Amino acid sequence: MSRTTRSSCSRSCRSLLGLLLCLTLLLGMSGCGSGGDEAPVLRVGVALYSQDDTFISALVQHLERLAREEEQQRQIQIRLSVMDGGSNQTTQLEQVDRLIGQDCDVLCVNIVDRTAAAVLVDKAEEADIPLIFFNRQPVAEDIARWEQVYYVGARAEESGTLQGQLVLRSWLSDPEVDRNGDGVLQYVMLEGEPGHQDTLLRTAYSVKVLTDAGVSVEKLAGESASWKRGQAMLKVQQWLPELGEDIEVIFSNNDDMALGAIDAYREAGLTLPVVVGVDATEPALESLRNGELYGTVLNDGKGIAQAMMDLILALTDGSDPADAVELVEEHYVWLPYRAVTLANVDSVMDSGT
Repeated sequence: MSRTTRSSCSRSCRSLLGLLLCLTLLLGMSGCGSGGDEAPVLRVGVALYSQDDTFISALVQHLERLAREEEQQRQIQIRLSVMDGGSNQTTQLEQVDRLIGQDCDVLCVNIVDRTAAAVLVDKAEEADIPLIFFNRQPVAEDIARWEQVYYVGARAEESGTLQGQLVLRSWLSDPEVDRNGDGVLQYVMLEGEPGHQDTLLRTAYSVKVLTDAGVSVEKLAGESASWKRGQAMLKVQQWLPELGEDIEVIFSNNDDMALGAIDAYREAGLTLPVVVGVDATEPALESLRNGELYGTVLNDGKGIAQAMMDLILALTDGSDPADAVELVEEHYVWLPYRAVTLANVDSVMDSGT
């Protein structure tokens, strides 16, 4: 019997009438009785940190598409309840409470504030609802609080390393990147949320690649733009009057902010430096094809959504999650990053990121 069926029975069989309803459901699931045509329902709660994030929005679209495909293949109903936390952890906690109250079979959480993960884990455990964190990684201690907690995403340090390799390749192959000819790479850094692990690791590892390779670097400026295109544009507009043509490279912790930097240069009528982002969103790939963005790093939203769906189905049909996905340390599903440049952008776009 699937977890969905067990959950339905446990909630209904509290009276004689409930027992009769439960027996009817079980007979219907086995093809006996008049209820045989009723497709079982799988309820999945999806709590997002912000649906305004281009990457997160695309990931949810992949998840919705997969749900429709699985409905057809398995003759079930998959009801995704998607809630937008609006970058407010209090709001997200209230939304998770509502999803638990809706008797969801699995919770998928793109957490606003990773320090709140323990509260969410405890709520899920108390309700006996498996919890899948995705894209925004809680600390290991919180993931380990309960055996039914999982994380699906990619290793942030890998994305920073690939960014650094993109810039290193450009620096070594194109003398014009060194605009002032001083042999020092002058850069600015557009950072995501302060304290977020992706912000910290992408920022550190991107520059570490250069210094490990013996490149002299100078950081001209660096500020948080909280992953947002508009905020990044404003930050770069503030830098341009003072720094102007001194900026040789713009590191951005994600594509939306990289595009904001490009917007600022375009409005000012200045020649773009090397600009690199992370995510390989559709707008970023278009910018790359147009010769504006130098490179990005594919964050496999399609793969993350597929791993989440595989986990959801395994957790609700009684099978072993380790048979459905490649689990690391019993809790983690890691997706690889991939560098994207003009040389391979067409293949990436054709694959449907």
